[in-house]
Amino acid sequence: MPKPYPSEFRDDVVRVARNREPGVTIEQIANDFGVHPMTLQKWLRRADIDEGAKPGATRTEAAELREARKRIRLLEQENEVLRRAAAYLSQANLPGKGSTRS
Repeated sequence: MPKPYPSEFRDDVVRVARNREPGVTIEQIANDFGVHPMTLQKWLRRADIDEGAKPGATRTEAAELREARKRIRLLEQENEVLRRAAAYLSQANLPGKGSTRS
């Protein structure tokens, strides 16, 4: 998998693409910067969303959502461990079961 481009580079390329002169295509700008034209199109869409020009989740919101989902998974795992531990301990404390020591 190729290394991601630095955000400063992406922002610069998007700025140049938006401020291009008439007759200059996205493909020409992408080739000048050494990126694929579809990559530049994606960057332009993402910039529009981040700036509120188009609906969608911004980068910040997407990162927060990823972190929240990760935290939920962790809490669900911890809850399952506690549930199993409680079930195990309740079985060990039942009369007639468990240890035969006097």
